[in-house]
Amino acid sequence: MNLLKTLATAALIQAAALMPALAGENLATIKQAGVLKIGTEGTYAPFTFHDASGKLVGFDVEIGEAVAAKLGVKAEFVEGKWDGLIAGIDAKRYDTVINQVGITDARKQKYDFSEPYIASKAVLIVRDGDDSIKTFADLKGKKSAQSLTSNFGKLAEQSGAELVGTDGFDQSIQLVLTKRADATINDSLSFLDFKKHKPDAPVKIAAQEENADHSGIIIRKGEPELLEAINKALVDIKADGTYKTISDKYFGQDVSK
Repeated sequence: MNLLKTLATAALIQAAALMPALAGENLATIKQAGVLKIGTEGTYAPFTFHDASGKLVGFDVEIGEAVAAKLGVKAEFVEGKWDGLIAGIDAKRYDTVINQVGITDARKQKYDFSEPYIASKAVLIVRDGDDSIKTFADLKGKKSAQSLTSNFGKLAEQSGAELVGTDGFDQSIQLVLTKRADATINDSLSFLDFKKHKPDAPVKIAAQEENADHSGIIIRKGEPELLEAINKALVDIKADGTYKTISDKYFGQDVSK
């Protein structure tokens, strides 16, 4: 019996001694290989998409490249459909996903997130010169162009708007521009991207929600060294101006808050 206890104690001590090495194993493997494998869609402009030449580009792509550089490795992107993208972490197809993954309590139960690196808010978009809509409450009795099943559509409905169904942001904006709708509630980042490409489009933000939704870099649980390294990389790219350069390129302003 004493021998069994001794062996059990020795096994526990050995396991405890190995734990730090195992916990940091993936970061060490990444550095040894010289590659940070990143899961992404490649079909979600302006975050991750292919340009006219076929090259994978976008805000999230450049953030991933900058983070990898701070880790002293290169970024290698593995593309996949959104429905199975996060599951690819479990299958160890890649080390992380950088694809505008919202930080939610449900996801945090299974995965670890970096500190937020981008924030978006629900904004109320109207035509220039339309001063009849200044707040969300002013939507009562107005037509709002929305994807009917989206959270933005629910917010418009709660504000008393008559919903005009659309397939997404681009169609919603067009309905506002052509006066077939009075407004649309949509994502602030999508609006900034639209205005970056079409600065003269006669639409404006009339109001925005105070609370922002944040996205982070998502990894498997049990990799604290990798998480710490990613968080440090995010701090560093903000401190040296890299983040601002990327943010200005795609949105024309800092989108971290």
